[in-house]
Amino acid sequence: MIGNLIAFIFGSIVGSFLNVCIYRMPLGKSVVWPRSHCPKCGKKIPGYDNIPFISYILLKGRCRFCHEKISPSYLIVELLTALMFLALFDRLKLTYEFFIYTVFACSLIIATFIDIKHRIIPDEISVGGIIVGFLLISITGFTVNPRPYTFYPMLNSFLGIITGGVIIFLTGFIFDFIYFKLLKKPPIQGETSSMGGGDVKLLAMIGAFLGWQKVLFTFFIAPFLGILIGIINLLVKKDHTIPYGPFLSAAAIISLFWAEKIISLILLR
Repeated sequence: MIGNLIAFIFGSIVGSFLNVCIYRMPLGKSVVWPRSHCPKCGKKIPGYDNIPFISYILLKGRCRFCHEKISPSYLIVELLTALMFLALFDRLKLTYEFFIYTVFACSLIIATFIDIKHRIIPDEISVGGIIVGFLLISITGFTVNPRPYTFYPMLNSFLGIITGGVIIFLTGFIFDFIYFKLLKKPPIQGETSSMGGGDVKLLAMIGAFLGWQKVLFTFFIAPFLGILIGIINLLVKKDHTIPYGPFLSAAAIISLFWAEKIISLILLR
């Protein structure tokens, strides 16, 4: 119980840092310097106004100095990160795998909220995540069986990278060929591709952490998560384009926790 509480609190603190990354990375700014400041008035945020959850509530969602509204996404990111840390600790305890998948979850949270606002996924997250994920998973070859080293985790991660990147790239390529070339539909709002390069690299990153089987599962369930939002967006905004990164990220978390159970239910095992 104490461990779960510590994981939740630590996750909320990490979530506060993720908010900095989400705000600054698309702008090309450093995530470590200068100190946190209000994006509206530029005033530095004192430590007592930077306490996860509590500060937002006490300030009633407004800057202490200029009284401009603070986006509720800051609170959502802190809560989401805290819950992810709690769920992972509850399942994995304080293990090497817990460290791996908290890094993974944090990367997905950053990618999701940047993609929602800016329609981009920074290479620092996707490409950097591919490298970090491959290295972290490869090291598990020692933790599974110290002697001898097993290459299966490394191979599974490598195949996950290839599978994730190739399958989503081919899907976008085939759709674009049919939509733009065969049906001769004009691009909307300057869009010339249905699948952005950021999504391709993001799914490759997911494959690095989850391996080829779970990245396939992620790929196939992501559209089901996005279809409702897509329909609402089409009806309300008359726009068929939506950021796909959040649905890939949500599908990856589902795959991480429940892929085996869902597949067993489908196959009636």
